[in-house]
Amino acid sequence: MKQVKYRNSASRILFLGTVFLVTFFSPVFAQDEVATTEEAAATEEVAAGGDIAKGEALFKSLCASCHKRYKRATGPALFGVTDRHSTEWLYSWIKNSAAMIASGDAAAIAIYEEYNKTAMNAFPQLSNNDIDDILAYVMVPKAEVAVSGGTTVDNGAGTSGGSGVSSNLVLAALALVFLMLVVVLFLVNKTLRSFAAANGVVIPEAEKRTPIWKAFVQNQFLVLVTAIFLLLSSAYFVYGFVMQVGIDQGYQPIQPIHYSHKIHAGDNQIECKYCHSSARVSKHSGIPSLNVCMNCHKSIGEVAEATATEEYSKEFYDGEIQKLYKAVGWDESTQSYTGKTEPVKWVRIHNLPDFAYFNHSQHVSVAGIECQKCHGPVEEMEIMYQHAPLTMGWCINCHRETNVKVEGNEYYEKIHEELSKKYGVDKLTAAQMGGLECGKCHY
Repeated sequence: MKQVKYRNSASRILFLGTVFLVTFFSPVFAQDEVATTEEAAATEEVAAGGDIAKGEALFKSLCASCHKRYKRATGPALFGVTDRHSTEWLYSWIKNSAAMIASGDAAAIAIYEEYNKTAMNAFPQLSNNDIDDILAYVMVPKAEVAVSGGTTVDNGAGTSGGSGVSSNLVLAALALVFLMLVVVLFLVNKTLRSFAAANGVVIPEAEKRTPIWKAFVQNQFLVLVTAIFLLLSSAYFVYGFVMQVGIDQGYQPIQPIHYSHKIHAGDNQIECKYCHSSARVSKHSGIPSLNVCMNCHKSIGEVAEATATEEYSKEFYDGEIQKLYKAVGWDESTQSYTGKTEPVKWVRIHNLPDFAYFNHSQHVSVAGIECQKCHGPVEEMEIMYQHAPLTMGWCINCHRETNVKVEGNEYYEKIHEELSKKYGVDKLTAAQMGGLECGKCHY
């Protein structure tokens, strides 16, 4: 009878768990399917006048520097443009906006005046079909998915793999499954013990053994060896810890505005010295002015969807750009500066002691050393960190191993000429040129 009772209990638990999972997830999948169907229908309706894929390629190559689909940039937001102007008017405007302004077209002049009398670039190379493709792309509604409570969220936000199932729901389902397994195992164990007791089966108890700590204490040789080992290990780790004082290799602080070197130096291949321009002529590499950032971000107010990752979403990057706008006082709606600025308290990463002299221009401009030599693969770093230890031994090893570029280098031209005549030397290391002298770096 107890066995039957156990089966009934386990069956009930499994049945209730299955009902819970089906009830919990069915609306999510059904809702995702409806949203996907509605989005596909809207896309097909818009695409009737052009090819969205071709339009996207043309938009990104010709229009994206000044326009965004859903909000104002250097030019107006383009979503809904066919509702504001006729297709024939748009053909003429895109191909030659200056001619329309000169002809006295009221709508053309109004746009010209609104955007600080800046005429749009002419694109006479575009055919009407090309413009239809672009319009089809910019007129695709911003994807939104309905969720419970009557609110909406952007399609793909908070989902896993675009399936429409929240990762939190998946974790909750897994937790429920594990809980069910624990309950079932507990019931099985209880039922077996009850069955054994009812049939007179004696469950043997575990044999009592000497506690391991007591056996360890009774063995004096083992105690002595262990003590010596612990003392030597402690000394080793204490020495290693003391020798790491002041060494910040791997230091990776969180900055007030997230800056991705991977996107800027890696994906977009922006040269390091475009931002850190003082590294060419100064002792310090310098912190770039926010005006340098705004050279690009006047027109770039959001990142491409392809840039987003599981760790950093598109919304995260766009929010960081808004922090930049707030710091410099940039108003996106008017495309102008408000004059209200806020300082950005950047956290310094690479920091040499005051008694150590290092000159960036000597290494970057004269020696021609790449930034990655000291700073590591910056183009792969999402968050910047200190790659090298920057210790004295690390610098000395570099001076011993690195050949000085003397030939064709005006800085070393005279030295190279004299050494070649007197000693026939063609290659020199920094150490041979005095790179190990204490006074070179300590003064």
